[in-house]
Amino acid sequence: MALRNIVTVGDSVLNTVCRPVTKFDKRLHVLLDDMADTLADANGVGLAAPQVGVLRRVVLVDTGEDGVLELINPVITEQSGEQTGLEGCLSVPGQYGIVTRPNVVKVRAQDRFGAWFEAEGEGLTARCFCHELAHLDGQLYTAVADRMLTPEELEELASEDDEA
Repeated sequence: MALRNIVTVGDSVLNTVCRPVTKFDKRLHVLLDDMADTLADANGVGLAAPQVGVLRRVVLVDTGEDGVLELINPVITEQSGEQTGLEGCLSVPGQYGIVTRPNVVKVRAQDRFGAWFEAEGEGLTARCFCHELAHLDGQLYTAVADRMLTPEELEELASEDDEA
């Protein structure tokens, strides 16, 4: 497979609403495989197709629990609870914000062959579902962040990571 370039903030593709996937073919499978390789290489937990310049409703989530979850044409069907925590994005490198999201999220999506299924996530997985699906509608987490961390706060976090 191949690594794809991750588009960063400032590129208009990140602010564009994606089109539904209608063909579940080899081209889609290559995109999914490439996105999985790109996500792993970037050490991320989620990646949406517009982040690699493809305006299709495709999302990958890999929180380390159940391997890579492929969500095609995903829709949030249920959400409950609340969590507030640190959030970053591969398309917004070096920046982090405090974001409030639902704690439990259920999505309905299609797999790489077009079959519909449901997936439920809690905590980090729920956060990823919300974050990545927002990409499909041209929205970045920075627009919903309670606040962005200052350079000093980022430096403090980095020094805490070095000590761990």
